[in-house]
Amino acid sequence: MTSPNEIETQLTALKTEATKAIASTDALDALEPLRVKYLGKKGQLSQVLRGMGKLSAEDRPKIGAIANEVKEAIQNSLETVSKTLETVKIQAQLEAERLDVTMPGVGRPLGRIHPLNSTFDRFIDIFAGLGYTIAEGPEMETEYYNFEALNIPADHPARDMQDTLYLTDGNLLRTHTSPVQVRYMESHEPPIRIIAPGRVYRRDTVDATHAAVFHQVEVLAIDKGLTFTDLKGTIKEFVRQMFGEELPMLFRASYFPFTEPSAEVDVKWKGKWLEVLGCGMVDPNVLKAVGYDPEIYTGFAAGFGVERFAMVLHEIDDIRRLYSSDLRFLQQF
Repeated sequence: MTSPNEIETQLTALKTEATKAIASTDALDALEPLRVKYLGKKGQLSQVLRGMGKLSAEDRPKIGAIANEVKEAIQNSLETVSKTLETVKIQAQLEAERLDVTMPGVGRPLGRIHPLNSTFDRFIDIFAGLGYTIAEGPEMETEYYNFEALNIPADHPARDMQDTLYLTDGNLLRTHTSPVQVRYMESHEPPIRIIAPGRVYRRDTVDATHAAVFHQVEVLAIDKGLTFTDLKGTIKEFVRQMFGEELPMLFRASYFPFTEPSAEVDVKWKGKWLEVLGCGMVDPNVLKAVGYDPEIYTGFAAGFGVERFAMVLHEIDDIRRLYSSDLRFLQQF
């Protein structure tokens, strides 16, 4: 018959062996086999406790209490070592993944502003500083807004100057941003100071200086008492800010159906005279078309080609470079 002392001795030895084995473990994945070895259903503790069936009723509670203490000691040892090894693992991982903040970062190439967009931005900044606001309108227009409201009736020879892209529904792709001015005047009372930037379309043959799709910025000011002198002063200040210096300017008499008188403006830039814009006083017929009294209000308008200014400022030799998406070209800006 197994004596209580023998089982107690076995339990004490098992406790010592198990805690020593667990304490000497240096890997997390080694703890589970030890738990099974000592505490599993077929583990050493279960094997020792099989002898309790041969004990007397008086001895069983005492041995049972000792067995529970051994089991708890082994479990506590497993938990303690597990936490320790987990902390060591995390620390090692942190050390391995630590970033040296003194090392230079790995940069990524940044995008650049397209020369057309940067030129648009310069236009907007200049005229915003002069008190103008931005007005926008549809790129698909009617003949009324694109021509007739601008003093260009169906039989007007000026329509021959603009090769228009017509749509099957009778509408068209706007040939200038002047329709925006008409739409704005219809819904606003003077005084008015707006710029109308946007994309326009004409059936031009594409070459080094022409494109079928290009961009314009048009300026409109309507108020009481505005004169051609106000127009010249505005254009002069715009040119000074756009080119960064005072430049010689020349106003040449010209013709536009929606302005009278009209002028083309040349500036002397790097020793050459360059035509940069068209302008003039708003024709009274345009004012009447939107319900303004030309006896009370006058105004001036000007139109700028964005591609033209981009090519001049950046010394670009071919307008097609602006649309080629060639990184060798675009990365220069």
